[in-house]
Amino acid sequence: MNEMEEIEIVIVGGGICGLATALALHRKGIKSVVLEKSETLRATGAGITIRANGWCALHQLGVASNLRLTSLTVQGGKNISVASGKQQERPFEKGEIRCLRRSELIKGLAENLPPGTIHLGCQVLSIRLDPLSSRSIIQLQNGRTIKATVLIGCDGANSVVADFLGLKPVKFLSLSQVRGFTKYPSGHDFKNEIVQVIGGHNVVAKDPELLQQMTLESIKGFPTKMLDMVKHSDRDSLSISRMKYQAPWDILLGSFRKGTVTVAGDAMHVMGPFLGQGGSVALEDAIILARCLAQKRHEIDIKTNGSQVIAYKVGEALDQYVKERRMRLVRLSTQTYLTGILIKNPPLLVRFVCNILMKVLFSDSTAHSQYDCGRL
Repeated sequence: MNEMEEIEIVIVGGGICGLATALALHRKGIKSVVLEKSETLRATGAGITIRANGWCALHQLGVASNLRLTSLTVQGGKNISVASGKQQERPFEKGEIRCLRRSELIKGLAENLPPGTIHLGCQVLSIRLDPLSSRSIIQLQNGRTIKATVLIGCDGANSVVADFLGLKPVKFLSLSQVRGFTKYPSGHDFKNEIVQVIGGHNVVAKDPELLQQMTLESIKGFPTKMLDMVKHSDRDSLSISRMKYQAPWDILLGSFRKGTVTVAGDAMHVMGPFLGQGGSVALEDAIILARCLAQKRHEIDIKTNGSQVIAYKVGEALDQYVKERRMRLVRLSTQTYLTGILIKNPPLLVRFVCNILMKVLFSDSTAHSQYDCGRL
């Protein structure tokens, strides 16, 4: 039988949120361990858009300057309707908005962590609370058993930690998204802007070649530039996923803390891609969670305080984190939810109600990117 390891802070998930949380804690002088189930750091999704609020968080992490070198500044956006052929300029937010490869962001975060922080090939099988110490007992598939003072779930939409907390399962939208990279050997005349083409049908495929063919089939009638983008795409980079979300009311009512366990990123608030805020909001989570833990840490002496005192102080820190995040996330998820309904071209009455709610609740549709997570 393997001996139980004792670790102060364990982060489950080596994606953007998990690595950012580990780095934020490191910047505050707090050690943590990241458990990633894959054998390599995951960077599914090709590119990612980071908005002004995300760059504020990256600045606090000390990695913004280097990441800007590998990113493209987005200078505008427009919507194109396949049915009418009309083009409409999108409201464009103030502040910095850039696109970069997801792999570059993952690399930029990971390279700034101390050696030994990231443990690959560590899939969590079960979690339970030790009734005596209030610490988490984590059983891994590879046979390791870990006792953690703090457990943070950054393990995505299908989160083991969220299940442990009893959070509602994620819901599925009737939409899928295909992501990947493309190339233009002879160059192109695209501007640095976000273009959303509305129309077409669902695509269901996994094989890269079939996925490319079915994507082309589903966007017949789209502008030639869009068709060429898919034709020239790098098949190896293509991926498809069905869109998932946490309902706004589930975020409003969800219990995001049990003992010294909490969640962040998609494990806490997965939402559709309609505002392009998934990655940026996960970075916000990392800063605020690390700040809350650091503020309470000076009140805790691991060597002399009893386990119940430690659990109480950590619980206070996690409660403060949840309190700071909840209404921000409710607003974002509500705006995303309403935007998603409108994109699907709903019946007239539904569209009318959604438009009214958008005007009342989100008169400035780009205000979500002006949020500042504050100093680490």
